[in-house]
Amino acid sequence: MRKQIAYIVAFLMMAFSFNLSAQETSGTEETKAFNPKETIFKHLLDEYSWELPFSHEHKISLPVIVRDYKGDWKVFWSSRLEHGQQYEGFYIAQDGPNKGKVESVDDQGNRYRPLDLSITKNVLALIIAALLCMWCVLSVAHWYKKKHYKAPRKGVGAIEFLIEFVYTGVIKSTLGDKAPRFAPYLLTIFFFILLMNLLGLIVIFPGGANLTGNIAVTMVLALCTFIVVNVKGTKEYWKETFWPDVPLWLKFPLPIMPLIEVFGIFTKPAALMVRLFANMMGGHMIILSLISLIFIFGAFGAVVVGGTTVISVLFSLFMLMIDTLVSFIQAYVFTMLSTLFISLAQVEGHHEGKTEKVEK
Repeated sequence: MRKQIAYIVAFLMMAFSFNLSAQETSGTEETKAFNPKETIFKHLLDEYSWELPFSHEHKISLPVIVRDYKGDWKVFWSSRLEHGQQYEGFYIAQDGPNKGKVESVDDQGNRYRPLDLSITKNVLALIIAALLCMWCVLSVAHWYKKKHYKAPRKGVGAIEFLIEFVYTGVIKSTLGDKAPRFAPYLLTIFFFILLMNLLGLIVIFPGGANLTGNIAVTMVLALCTFIVVNVKGTKEYWKETFWPDVPLWLKFPLPIMPLIEVFGIFTKPAALMVRLFANMMGGHMIILSLISLIFIFGAFGAVVVGGTTVISVLFSLFMLMIDTLVSFIQAYVFTMLSTLFISLAQVEGHHEGKTEKVEK
């Protein structure tokens, strides 16, 4: 406990001295006014390079892969497009609908968006999260292959605990005998979302990418659940969707209930998508807003910025701990709701009436 307190105090002092030195530098050099909105969204949105911590100048270049309007493919490093530079007619748009994306100009002078298959910050972060997810699962499998029934320790034991917790508490209790059929997908979704959430809370590489705060990522995750639910749905599930067991006047001549049921097929994955996106995006925005207070109050002098730094860092650390808990909760909730939607699609025929007849 003493070590943790010492680390926190040292971090506060470092942040305080960093801001004081930044103030001194601003007095001698021409600096642009701090724009919290631009800074926050710069950290939340995708980029073509990966910014190194504590440095806005040094970045990790990533491959840009684009196809122009003539059909020719171009592959080059993102460093060629930094600071408003152009390379072979391509540049990063500074305004317009494609702001922050690669653009080019055709022979008539019209701006257009090329086919872009670049390895951006979010794409690389997704690959890293997928590799970590594979490592987590395969490490447990390798342990039992090598050690047989000996209980795992340390990190492998923690991963096995999470697997047992989710499988027994959510998947098995909801799906019953069908749990082994859907467990691989549901456990993969849980660990993948958890790792993406945790990586997003880490400042330094390979963390810092706002993956689950990107609605495109959460949409694909929700689409996977949508496909599993509806492709693996039983005949009884589809019968209840298009001809539910309700009074006839609710189905004919106006198909009120069938329309509601069909609408529900699409609202369930939409709820999964928005829930995960909004919670994780909100957490990141709160932390970045609290940190931005340090620089906003920087113009009021060293005493004010010193007090603001301590308060902002303390609140940021508190929100970071809350976000760590939320990262697990959101992965758990997404898995739990996906399991529930799958179980609703696995409904069988009405066996109760048959059982009563047999007993009679």
